[in-house]
Amino acid sequence: MTRPYRIFGAELSPYSVKVRSYFRYKGIPHEWIPRNVGNQEEFQRHAKLPLIPLVITPEGEAWQDSTPILEKLEALFPEPSIAPPDPALAFLSALVEEYADEWGNKPMFHYRWTYPADRESAAERLARANLPDADEARVRAASEAVGRRMAGRLPYVGSSEATREVIEASFRRSVAILDAHLAARACLFGDRPALADFGLFAQLYECSTDPTPGAILRASGPNALAWILRMLTPRAEGDFDRWAALEPTLLPLLRDEVGGLFLPWSAANARALAEGREEFEIELRGRPFRQAAQKYHARSLAVLRARYRGVPDRSALDPILARAGCLEALLA
Repeated sequence: MTRPYRIFGAELSPYSVKVRSYFRYKGIPHEWIPRNVGNQEEFQRHAKLPLIPLVITPEGEAWQDSTPILEKLEALFPEPSIAPPDPALAFLSALVEEYADEWGNKPMFHYRWTYPADRESAAERLARANLPDADEARVRAASEAVGRRMAGRLPYVGSSEATREVIEASFRRSVAILDAHLAARACLFGDRPALADFGLFAQLYECSTDPTPGAILRASGPNALAWILRMLTPRAEGDFDRWAALEPTLLPLLRDEVGGLFLPWSAANARALAEGREEFEIELRGRPFRQAAQKYHARSLAVLRARYRGVPDRSALDPILARAGCLEALLA
C-alpha cells in the first residue's frame, strides 16, 4: 500500500491550512501532523527551513513553501483542476493568490499580534498546540513568551501605529467586497475552488478565529464567512464563471486591493532592494506606508511577472489588468 503524504503544519498557520484544504479538495491521502515539541527531531531532519507547512511525499521528498507545493501537486493530480480554462482568468486567480500570500497576511498578523485579546488568544492556542502535555503553569509561561516574541515581529510585516489604518481599512474593505462577490457563487471564480480560493481563504480563516477580525467578519461578511467554512473541506459545486459574470463584483477586489495596495507596495519593495535600500516608504491610498525591504517579496514579484509574460495571448487579460490598475506593475 502506498504511504500517504504527511503534512507538518499548525492550525494557526494560514499556509498550512491552505495546503491541507488543497489535499482535502483533491482527495489525496494524507496525514495532518500538528508540529510540536514531540516531533521536532523528525521535522528538523526533513526541513531545509524552520517553516511550516512541510510536506513529506510518499517517496520521502520534503517540500516547503505553500504555492510551490500546490503547483507540484497540481502536476501530479490535475483533476479537478484549480485553474479556470480561460488563460486570463487563470492568471487573475494566480494574481489574487499572490495578493493573499503577500498582502493578505498583513491584516491577519497585524490583528493577531497587535491587540491584547487577540494576542493572548493566539499565544495560548499556539502554546497548547506546541506543548500538548504541559501543565497550566508551563502553558502560561510559554504563552507569554510567544506573545512577546510575535508582537516584536510586527514591523516585519509593516505593522505599526503609522500603518494601522492602511492595514485595517484593507481588511474591512476586502471583507465587504468579498461578501458582495460571494453572495451569488460558492467560490471566487465560480462554483468550484481556484488557486485564489486556497490562498485567500486561509488568511481569512485565521482572522475568523481571532476575536477582533473574527467579530468584523461575523458582523460584515456573512457570505465571506460561509465561504471560509466551505473552504475547510472544499468541493466542486459547479463550473467556473466567465469574466462577464465575475467582473461586477470581482473587479473591485482587483482594483482596490490588488492594484491599489498590493502591487504598488510589492513594486516599491523590489525597487528598494534593487537600489540597495534597507527600507522603503510608499503612499498607499493617501497614507504613508513604511517597511523594511524584503528579498522574498521581490523574488515572489519576479515569479509573478514571469507568469504574466508566460500567458501566450494577453489580448483579453491586459484590458482587465489595465482597468484594475495592475498592468503597469506587471510590465515593469
